[in-house]
Amino acid sequence: ARSSSYPSQKIGIFGKSFQASRPTQFTTLEGFKSQRIKLQQFNEVSTLHSRSSLRVVSSLATGGQQDSAFSTVASPFFRTTLDAMLQSYWEKTPTAVKAVNFLQEQQPGVPIAYDHVALRSFGVNGCGLEACSKFWLDHGYTRKDMLLFPGKKLKAYWYSPPAGHDDLPRVFISELCVGDLSPEAQDIIKKYTSAASGGGDASPYTALNGILGATPWPTPSHEDYSKLAEESEYAAWTLLNGFTLNHTTVSVHKLKCYRDITSMDNALITEAGIQFNNDGKLNISPDGGLIQSSTVADNREFTFAGGEQLQLPGAYIEFAERLVLPEFEHLAPEDVQESHRREGFEVGNADKIFESTNTR
Repeated sequence: ARSSSYPSQKIGIFGKSFQASRPTQFTTLEGFKSQRIKLQQFNEVSTLHSRSSLRVVSSLATGGQQDSAFSTVASPFFRTTLDAMLQSYWEKTPTAVKAVNFLQEQQPGVPIAYDHVALRSFGVNGCGLEACSKFWLDHGYTRKDMLLFPGKKLKAYWYSPPAGHDDLPRVFISELCVGDLSPEAQDIIKKYTSAASGGGDASPYTALNGILGATPWPTPSHEDYSKLAEESEYAAWTLLNGFTLNHTTVSVHKLKCYRDITSMDNALITEAGIQFNNDGKLNISPDGGLIQSSTVADNREFTFAGGEQLQLPGAYIEFAERLVLPEFEHLAPEDVQESHRREGFEVGNADKIFESTNTR
């Protein structure tokens, strides 16, 4: 029987039907390294066996031109890795499971679509944006706009999926500007990131630790965590959670069961008992075209290096509605494509959503 910590029905993972199953767990870096070798071997084999069909996908995605970066996005390795990422996320985020199950019950047989997924990182020792984005860039994603959050000492980029793959999510990757923190906070972070990188820059595979459910550095001490939390909630969260998914985001405008994000949020609050961040207030871009909301992160039990155990925030789920751009409002609803809607992200919206994992 499937664990109750997983969605109870088949749900749409990036537009596809997917049955959640229990992920492989890794509690040590050695365990991850062993699995990494298997994944590398699997990638080589799957690419070899899929080469002929991948050429067709590549041709469709690039207007007839061959492009290996675009073709790899259809490989079994890429899709399997995405599934593994989500499996780990479901296990750790019961509120997300509850919300998705509720929405799926309102539209039986119609998969839930996802707008984007998000990762956090440390901008030092090769444990930042470059490490976390490599997997996506290697599989045809394109880096788009940079967003700056000076108050939180963060920067971020978002990444768009390859053309012709609208079933795949955008990716939002943020990075803590470690050099802007106090010397004490910098030293704490570098103590852990340098352990992950062996003193230099981390391996390109470092970010895959999050996908496979393990953090790339040693278990932190409660003292180090507490000192970081005083200065940066983001830093403290990332120290505990590593590169695991920070959140997934339901694409509200693709739902068949609710007319807008307001009606969906109200149903999740009143009927499903979901607790939202920011007292349930919507985050709306200045142009009004991007409307977002997010839940309060689920608490998880973390065990520190000294054996202390605390319930602290893990991941959460977000909801995003992208409105049709003014120049396309004349289109009939059935003719509206994702490209006709508001694209990108908004600093003001994201700044509030970051706080879904705050402890105070």
